[in-house]
Amino acid sequence: MQRYFLKLAYNGAAYHGWQIQPNAVSVQEVLEQALSALLKASIAVVGCGRTDTGVHASVFFAHFETEIIFEPKSLVRKLNGFLRENIVIYDCFPVSDELHARFSAEYRIYRYYVSTCKDPFRTQLSYQIFKNIDFDKMNQAAKVLFDYIDFSAFSKSHTQTMTNNCKILRAEWVQSPNEHLWYFEIEADRFLRNMVRAIVGTLLEIGYGKLTVDAFREIIESKDRREAGVSVPAHALFLYDVGYPKEFLKDSSL
Repeated sequence: MQRYFLKLAYNGAAYHGWQIQPNAVSVQEVLEQALSALLKASIAVVGCGRTDTGVHASVFFAHFETEIIFEPKSLVRKLNGFLRENIVIYDCFPVSDELHARFSAEYRIYRYYVSTCKDPFRTQLSYQIFKNIDFDKMNQAAKVLFDYIDFSAFSKSHTQTMTNNCKILRAEWVQSPNEHLWYFEIEADRFLRNMVRAIVGTLLEIGYGKLTVDAFREIIESKDRREAGVSVPAHALFLYDVGYPKEFLKDSSL
């Protein structure tokens, strides 16, 4: 039995997230169906994480195992012809059984895009803001995240996670070359469900002048989701990158 990694990307607008669920179309389900049809065997796929309904992935990794012998580059071409235009497969390569798409990931990076003026070309991929907003103040608040590991205040309630602890490695608002387009980039070893969207929603309250940086700290310390801001819409959120130990990836194109 050989394990293979897939490197892919998808526009999540048409999907109810990555993970298979009853009565809803997911990226995982569509990908498993495509692989099973092309390899003529039942193929189960394990993803590097789960994205919520409507969330996109600029980069996503998944693994599967099979005894069937195939040429990876040929499979990539066939998958891209089989799948809809909102999913692309970039690469397929064999890996050690020790490498797990989810549990071996060392970090994940998300980006949330906001546009400060009307932009017909970014409507479906950014959150449009028509109020005056202070990005410097939001960056001051973002630095507070490094002082904590428990982010219960930004987690969806009643999840199956054993802990709400995460190690934040980077968190900042960045202005793109397109001056009215900004993104919040956050890197951590793991993320809770709805965490990024809840953090962004709360930071925007600071940018609007409705909350102070000290209040942001108090919200984190409360560990109460009801104290934080609303979750911003999913359509502007991207899983931007995922990192793995280099020693496992010597023969890959990562």
